[in-house]
Amino acid sequence: MGKAKRERSLPENEARAVTRNLRVSPRKLNLVAGLIRGKKVDNALADLEFSRKRIAQDVRKCVMSAVANAENNHGLDVNDLVVSEAYVGKNLVMKRFAARGRGRASQILKPFSQITIIVRQTEEEKAAKKRAEKPKAKAKPAAKDAKGAQGAKTAKPAKAAAPAKKPKAAKPAAAKKSKAGKAAKESE
Repeated sequence: MGKAKRERSLPENEARAVTRNLRVSPRKLNLVAGLIRGKKVDNALADLEFSRKRIAQDVRKCVMSAVANAENNHGLDVNDLVVSEAYVGKNLVMKRFAARGRGRASQILKPFSQITIIVRQTEEEKAAKKRAEKPKAKAKPAAKDAKGAQGAKTAKPAKAAAPAKKPKAAKPAAAKKSKAGKAAKESE
C-alpha cells in the first residue's frame, strides 16, 4: 500500500550525494568543488584532506557519502570511481544587522549553500577507448614507414645541395682593396 518506487534519474554507472545547509557562500564553496571536478575519488579525497579551506572537510564527507552510495546502493566498484560532476547551489540566507553611526543600521547577509556530487564508474569508458585506440595504433606504424621511406629519398638531394654555400665575399673583397691600396701607396 505504500508509495510507488520512483524511477532512477541517473544512469546505472553513477551515484549521487547532496549536502545541504553548508555555512559558507556558494562562491567560496565553488572554489573547493572546482578542486575535485574530474579527478579520481582517491585523489579528490586526498586533496580535500590537505586543503586549507575550512569547508573542505564537509565536502570530503559528501564525496565519501557519494562513494558509499555507489558501492552499497548501486554495486559499483570503488576503485574505478571518478568525480564526474560537483556543482553548488544557493540555500537560505540569514539576515542580520549591525548598528552604525547616527542611529542607522546596515545589513549583514549570512549565506548558506548546498553541494551535489556525482561519481561515475569509468571502467566501461576505458575499455571502449582501448578498443578504439587499437586500430589507430596499427595504422600509425605503417604511416611512419611510408614517411620514413619518402624522407630518406628527399634527404639525399638535400645533402647534395647543402655543400653549395655562398662564399663570404664581403670581408675578403674589402681586405683585398685595402691591401691593394696600401701597395699602391707604397709604390708611390
